[in-house]
Amino acid sequence: METVSDWASHGGRQIVCRHGSEATGGEMTFAVFLPPAAKTEPCPVLWYLSGLTCTHANVMEKGEYRRAAAEAGVIVVCPDTSPRGDAADDPAYDLGQGAGFYLDATQAPWAGRYNMKRYVTEELPALVGAEFPADMDRQGIFGHSMGGHGALTLALSLRGRFRSVSAFAPIVAPSLVPWGEKAFGAYLGPERAAWRRHDAVALIEDGARVDEILVDQGEADNFLERELRPELLEAACRDAGIALTLRRQPGYDHSYYFISTFMADHVRFHAERLTK
Repeated sequence: METVSDWASHGGRQIVCRHGSEATGGEMTFAVFLPPAAKTEPCPVLWYLSGLTCTHANVMEKGEYRRAAAEAGVIVVCPDTSPRGDAADDPAYDLGQGAGFYLDATQAPWAGRYNMKRYVTEELPALVGAEFPADMDRQGIFGHSMGGHGALTLALSLRGRFRSVSAFAPIVAPSLVPWGEKAFGAYLGPERAAWRRHDAVALIEDGARVDEILVDQGEADNFLERELRPELLEAACRDAGIALTLRRQPGYDHSYYFISTFMADHVRFHAERLTK
């Protein structure tokens, strides 16, 4: 593992690292914030999964999570959204590089390198646990848009791995919306039964459970009705008895102005559950 950069911030350290990945067959870059408490003891880990077109840098530079994480004593890890370099690509922004959808692709030309589920749930956690003062028995996960989809589906499919889960403007039912239909068809093939394992609403319908979920959704989000469909998650959680807090925020859109406004609330939500 190579340290690309290392800055002092809020009494802790904001680090960017690069390493060779077996899961994606190339170099991957991720960011990790170590709070001041990490100088003396292992700290819980909060994973942030970014959305379409993003890298680790979007939330690192615009997300404003460090003060809250420093105060709470929580490590924040921000992976990339897809393989890079000579990975398969597509000219559209919503497929290929920057659009890994946190699944393991089975279809050519994506299979073999687009293994983002394995990367963020197996390979990167093993690296973080070995290289940083991380308490891997206390993990939470959250994300934005495509990353909110990833946070929800990984928490639902890996029962017990994460003590807490939240999302900003998540794609809650990708099997039913254009972004998800395009990506799932390309990465997983035409058989829709395989898609259900990567769809939060479908997972809940099929019996997957978490104790509670926090979601913030901007009411001025231009993707709200076509791609995000939070009402579907609301109905699925109600039917399954999952405690969903869905906060509809008037005037807020899909941007990091929205995310940064409510970031501290999410960090504190996770910290309360990770530091018990």
